[in-house]
Amino acid sequence: MQRELFEQFDEEKVVCGTDEAGRGPLAGPVVAAAVILPPDFPVEILNDSKKMSEKDRVEAEIIIKEKATAWAVSAISHKTIDKINILNSSLLGMKKSYEKIRDRGYNVTILLCDGNKTPDVDCPVEAIVKGDSKVPEIMAASILAKNHRDRLMDIADKKWPEYGFAHHKGYPTKEHYKALSLYGPCPIHRLSFRLEEKKSKREEELF
Repeated sequence: MQRELFEQFDEEKVVCGTDEAGRGPLAGPVVAAAVILPPDFPVEILNDSKKMSEKDRVEAEIIIKEKATAWAVSAISHKTIDKINILNSSLLGMKKSYEKIRDRGYNVTILLCDGNKTPDVDCPVEAIVKGDSKVPEIMAASILAKNHRDRLMDIADKKWPEYGFAHHKGYPTKEHYKALSLYGPCPIHRLSFRLEEKKSKREEELF
């Protein structure tokens, strides 16, 4: 972790980290979170959410929500994704999460975002590639976003069990593609995404 990335900020400055989960799935929302951490936060519990077990993520989430100075989560629906595309939806989720924190009275000095694009916000903002493995605030946001989205997909699984959402969370697995071939898209599938499994080059040559 690289605390040196923001050593330029003194104790009065407020650093907020933001990240999203769910850009790649074929179904469901994209979820973003924003987090401000206090100086004494136990950063050793944090990591890139994709590298953590579900058990570790859930345990970290409890501590983040208990000890963070502020946190917020926003879900952007599959319908919005189909209208404005997944990148813009991800940035919109980051913006909404930041604004929830801002509207609670926190004057954010800088917003640090995972990736190489930044949302349109009313404070200084910086994109950090692989920030979810470097910056504690972004790591914490990635954990909250991932856990929140997973729970939404577990709910979807109860409504449409034939798709296996609880298992693959909407990502493009063979199981998911098989369900799509059998049942077609359900109401939360992203219709702007490719919903059929891409054939291998060899398979394409046979047709």
